[in-house]
Amino acid sequence: MDMIISILEQGLIFSIVAIGVYITYKILDFPDLSVDGTFPLGASMAAICLMKGINPFAASAAAFAAGCLGGAITGLLHVKLKINNLLCGILVMIGLYSINLRIMAKSNIPLFGKTTVFSGMAAPLLTILISTLIVKVALDFFLKTKLGFILKATGNNEQLVTMLGINKDNIKMLGLILSNGIVALSGGLMAQYQGFSDVGMGTGIVVTGLAAVTMGDALFKKASFIKPTTMVVLGSILYKAAIALALELGLPATDLKLITAIIVVIALSFNNKKFIIVKRGLELGGKIHAKNKESIQNI
Repeated sequence: MDMIISILEQGLIFSIVAIGVYITYKILDFPDLSVDGTFPLGASMAAICLMKGINPFAASAAAFAAGCLGGAITGLLHVKLKINNLLCGILVMIGLYSINLRIMAKSNIPLFGKTTVFSGMAAPLLTILISTLIVKVALDFFLKTKLGFILKATGNNEQLVTMLGINKDNIKMLGLILSNGIVALSGGLMAQYQGFSDVGMGTGIVVTGLAAVTMGDALFKKASFIKPTTMVVLGSILYKAAIALALELGLPATDLKLITAIIVVIALSFNNKKFIIVKRGLELGGKIHAKNKESIQNI
């Protein structure tokens, strides 16, 4: 039972990361690697605020704001300096490592004994669940607004957005700011959940988010009644369950990154396999239709 609760708690926290990755990876089609830096940025900002006696909810808000600033820098490098999207994410990720060290003044800050969002009477799982639902519902609501539709349109067809007289660069900036803010918020919650902030806790976080997005999309895409953000949350929980199962089977913890990579490969392969099957089915149907048409003409 404790294992299931732990999977749900960690899965829900990382689902917030996955929601942020979903904005850039699925909506904007922007491979943003800066989330590897904004996740620990949110953790370090929340930790230093808690050390100064600031309210934990205000500390979480500060983590979100810091992440938004990191996303804005990524956006400026891309849209103003015309740096490749992959490269500008790497540059921000590298730069934020030093910034996180400056914020914390050391590589690790313990938070034991400090008041956090989990210090109340409510169970940690309930607090995490409410936090995840707030982020998910808020994003769902935003995507239904005019600005949300424009954000989705920018990812699908930049030329169309430009023809409508809308600055696509500003929309990209908005998406990156929102994405990294959400990721940093998750980092702030994770620091409070595990009781410490570490400068290296963001290593590979983009792969974790991508794994959750890919798994959710691969397994629940046919269920049209499930919203994409819900698929991301479910994918994150399943990803954490797969990791826990691998550890239960006796695999060493040092192989976690390898396990993550394998999960992503399997999920992507499963998606591509479905695509190939559908494509071949359509091609076969077209050939049969053409053959029938020729037969009718010969009669």
